Amino acid sequence: MPAQAISLDVAIEPIASSAFEVFFAYLNDHLSDNGKPGNVYFQPLPYAESVFSIDKAKAFRDALDIPMGEPGWRRLWGAFTPGRKLVGHIDLRANPEPFAAHRCLLGMGVDRTLRKFGLGQRLIEHAGKWASESGKVKWIDLQVLSVNQPAIRLYERSGFTKTGEVPEMFEIDGQPFSYTSMAKRVEVNFSDLV
Repeated sequence: MPAQAISLDVAIEPIASSAFEVFFAYLNDHLSDNGKPGNVYFQPLPYAESVFSIDKAKAFRDALDIPMGEPGWRRLWGAFTPGRKLVGHIDLRANPEPFAAHRCLLGMGVDRTLRKFGLGQRLIEHAGKWASESGKVKWIDLQVLSVNQPAIRLYERSGFTKTGEVPEMFEIDGQPFSYTSMAKRVEVNFSDLV
């Protein structure tokens, strides 16, 4: 089946803390591409250390059970094929800054076999709709390595605007990497709130 047809049959569903192990395995496979020869860096991690540690996984999983609006909350959605293979994810999490509860941070990824077929756009639209319906989130922010131009183009197509760049924020595997910040105002559909 061609990749484009597969992307149309993908269901985007919440991933609860009780089903986190599937996500953990998927994310470690996804991270194995970070900085791999021939691939772009998409996480500020050296290639040899591009894994989702047990400690990070526990913190991520625990945050899924924190009520929306409380400090440290996080929500996670997965893109599943009809055979229940996880092929993409998106998460929104509380901004840790004081007085920024109206903003959240976005993280996402798409399986290497389904990139450039619209799945990333669908995941962003799904998370944006959830943020809008929450009635609490007014802005979605993200940071991306500036070298990751495919991701930056996706975010721009999805309505994100560049808000700044920190030159040479990271030095990874002997290379400097700049960090781009982007933001998107959440569109509130008032008819959904009535």
